[in-house]
Amino acid sequence: MSHTHSSTPASTGDIKTSTRNIKVAFFLNLSFSIIEVIGGFFTNSVAILSDALHDFGDSFSLALAWYFQKVSKKKRDAKYSYGYRRFSLLGAFINSVVLLLGSFFVISESVQRLLSPQAADAKGMLFLAIAGIVINGIAMLRLKKGHSLNERTVSLHLLEDVLGWIAVLIGSIVMLFVEVPILDPLLSLGIACYILFNIYHNLRDTLRVVLQGTPENVSCEAVETALQNLPGVKSIHDLHLWTLDGEYNISSLHVVVEPALSHQEISILKQQIKDALLHLRIQHVTIETEQVDESCEFS
Repeated sequence: MSHTHSSTPASTGDIKTSTRNIKVAFFLNLSFSIIEVIGGFFTNSVAILSDALHDFGDSFSLALAWYFQKVSKKKRDAKYSYGYRRFSLLGAFINSVVLLLGSFFVISESVQRLLSPQAADAKGMLFLAIAGIVINGIAMLRLKKGHSLNERTVSLHLLEDVLGWIAVLIGSIVMLFVEVPILDPLLSLGIACYILFNIYHNLRDTLRVVLQGTPENVSCEAVETALQNLPGVKSIHDLHLWTLDGEYNISSLHVVVEPALSHQEISILKQQIKDALLHLRIQHVTIETEQVDESCEFS
């Protein structure tokens, strides 16, 4: 039996930079979410209030990302033998559920506004939209420069915010010249539906990892093709692929080898298998070798 833990851990400096980027983005997002709530009430805009709810969800996401960025780097111990990487999935799941509930609330409020339209302060919406694009844009660009999965994921959330504020900006400009009271709840419905669409994909990807589905960036067929071309390998069976967090991938497999291979040659072959799988983004490998005439209940 052979094991490998050949992954490339982030340096201490990278972890500190990543944590600092998420921290700055969190405080920017949270501060503006509070401004949005106040501005939404004063402008009587359900679109701004709905985006405020979305931004509070993103603030929650940033807080979780900030916390789990630290927790996920903890080494394995007796309690969690694979380490703490999967804790990041917990944050993704909780954040998706919060956004899901919030989106249903926004849709309910928007439908009521469509049935009973109310005038919104277009000028106030315009100023808030400009501020939203600037503040969320700064946070997004800061995270976009990072390399961690947390930073990239939260950067996408903030990109959604920027797009939402662009929609509010366009709507407010239109309402400055044309009285269209239903435009505000229509924008709110559009933002909520866009969020729901992304929540569906986030939950689907999270559940795929939790249920130990094969990673999206590697397949069993690719593994078999790569290993069957190695000299000394007769066949492969009982191949399993899964991922801890969508980034750190794991595999276990049985390899049938030529009977004439010596112990040293088998050791070399195992290292070749590890190297080949590492190129396929599989960082943790467990290998069991068998002779051609050896029986195996999993073959």
